[in-house]
Amino acid sequence: QLVESGGGSVQAGGSLRLSCRASGVIYSTYCMGWFRQAPGKEREGVATLYGDNAMIKYADSVKERFTIARDIAKNRVYLQMNSLKPEDTAMYFCAASHRVTVSLHAEHFESWGQGTQVTVS
Repeated sequence: QLVESGGGSVQAGGSLRLSCRASGVIYSTYCMGWFRQAPGKEREGVATLYGDNAMIKYADSVKERFTIARDIAKNRVYLQMNSLKPEDTAMYFCAASHRVTVSLHAEHFESWGQGTQVTVS
């Protein structure tokens, strides 16, 4: 089970840190990802990692602004979002995949959280 938290409303230029708590399974060997979906748009891969932060990939739209990190001991994955823009407004989802590499493709992920809303004005 994956549970996201940390969403909210923030002004442009602000920061938020999303947290994904994993329970029931030890996700340390899973590929983990953050995705987002705005109304009327397809789900978009934002950031993904594999291993102990060894392999990481970002969407071009968030490079240099967002940082994904995993705390294996806490079975959590974080997404630090800085310099937020109105176009970052979306529902953000945490996901897990058995793939042994990184991926920003939603179809590669088997488990999903319920999402947390991020609104940037």
